[in-house]
Amino acid sequence: MGETDSESPSAAALQIGCNRLKAAGLRITQPRIAILEVLIKRSLPASIEQIHAELANTVCDLVTVYRCLAAFEELGLVRRCFFHNGASLYQIALDDSPSYHIVDKTSNSVSELDPELAMELSEAMQKIEQKLVARGFTDVSNLVEFFARAPKHPIDRVQNGALMAEIR
Repeated sequence: MGETDSESPSAAALQIGCNRLKAAGLRITQPRIAILEVLIKRSLPASIEQIHAELANTVCDLVTVYRCLAAFEELGLVRRCFFHNGASLYQIALDDSPSYHIVDKTSNSVSELDPELAMELSEAMQKIEQKLVARGFTDVSNLVEFFARAPKHPIDRVQNGALMAEIR
């Protein structure tokens, strides 16, 4: 038996996003739904301009995209990562699984740290956050991005394949 639209992973993800918006007291608007759909369909982080470009056929201006993404980030619906030049990229974050990126300084391509290393890093970051809370800090969070030059030779890239899982 095939999946119906209401049972598809993207429909379920959209429902989770809408539920979080409602729980925060925010209205479910067409621009918010459209932006969520773009983020859910993307396998890699996107800039505000890229998201806006994918919404070209909708009535969603650039300012609305900025405002929605700011609200989504505050609610934990998206994660923001940064390029070394200061540009921000956004990725859907409907679950609590860690996501750490490696930005190639030469090509600006973004790769995701492999899940095993991401879990190790996440566990270390949680321990540090717990120690900070024990010292009286509140509202503790972290943001870790790696910036590096990718290996130049294809053989080097294969050898480093266990470290980096390319986002396509």
